[in-house]
Amino acid sequence: MSTSSIIRLAITPGEPAGIGPDIVLQLAQQPDEGAEWTVFADPKLLAQRALQLGLPIQLQEVEKFGIQAPQPHKAGCLQVVPVSTQKPVQAGQLCAANAMYVLESLSQACQACQRGWARALVTGPVHKGIINEAGIPFTGHTEFLAAQTGTERVVMMLATPRLRVALLTTHVPLKQVSEKLDKVLLAEVIWIVRRDLQRWFGLTDPLILVCGLNPHAGEGGYLGTEEQEIMIPVLDCLRDQGIRILGPVPADTAFTTKSLQEVDVVLTMYHDQGLPVLKSQGFGEAVNVTLGLPIIRTSVDHGTALSLAGTGKTDSRSLFAAIEMAKLMGNCDDR
Repeated sequence: MSTSSIIRLAITPGEPAGIGPDIVLQLAQQPDEGAEWTVFADPKLLAQRALQLGLPIQLQEVEKFGIQAPQPHKAGCLQVVPVSTQKPVQAGQLCAANAMYVLESLSQACQACQRGWARALVTGPVHKGIINEAGIPFTGHTEFLAAQTGTERVVMMLATPRLRVALLTTHVPLKQVSEKLDKVLLAEVIWIVRRDLQRWFGLTDPLILVCGLNPHAGEGGYLGTEEQEIMIPVLDCLRDQGIRILGPVPADTAFTTKSLQEVDVVLTMYHDQGLPVLKSQGFGEAVNVTLGLPIIRTSVDHGTALSLAGTGKTDSRSLFAAIEMAKLMGNCDDR
């Protein structure tokens, strides 16, 4: 493989006391001919965790935004852009003093992608609670990266090899979903999903299945009016503009084999309408993709798993899938 086809990945392990450093170090034991891995983290943390796990690792500190061309990742090696923790890290033990470290590593990695030094950002799991406990308002990677890049609207999509599910609303109470559903939001989200499936996944004319909000998609207004008053007018308008859309489809039948024939993505109205189905099919190999950003961002589909940190019992399949997804998106012809 020529060096011109190798892309640089900016990787953030996330919460230092969690399993993020572990799974990065575990996967680093294998070579990657298609990408250079540059980790934005504390080298001392990585060295300490590698020793705890009994994993051989060679850490090479590199200058952020250096002029060197990407090289294939070598087994047992990691390039590191140093970002220092505020306090020593103990696996499994959260420390609010290190919350700023988590955000600083993420911010620097995001900048690397914005400046074109890295082709894609791959993020490990963070602990929202400890960041907020440190007095820093934080609702998640998605919102943080939107603010960092000045992006007004982003869309969360999870993907497995068999299914993609995008969310109209994300981490909001169920009782607020109906309040947030309006014509502008629905239209903007569908346009973002379509554009990024074209841009990052090479799908020329993606087919989007849109789930209804209410049981039986409102059943003609008898079980809710959102479909009649908001969704159907928007979907009809977008079809007239050339977007291929199915729906609104009742959510209880949307995920059947027949319904999903030729469908490229399912758009659900709220978090738990679609993600339980996706995770039941592919938990541990699903990838969280943020659509709408000017950069590529993929992430694992799991949390920090503090009780497993430093034990060597972690499962790195989701990070592997996130890296492979980032490479696929980064090598898409439509850039």
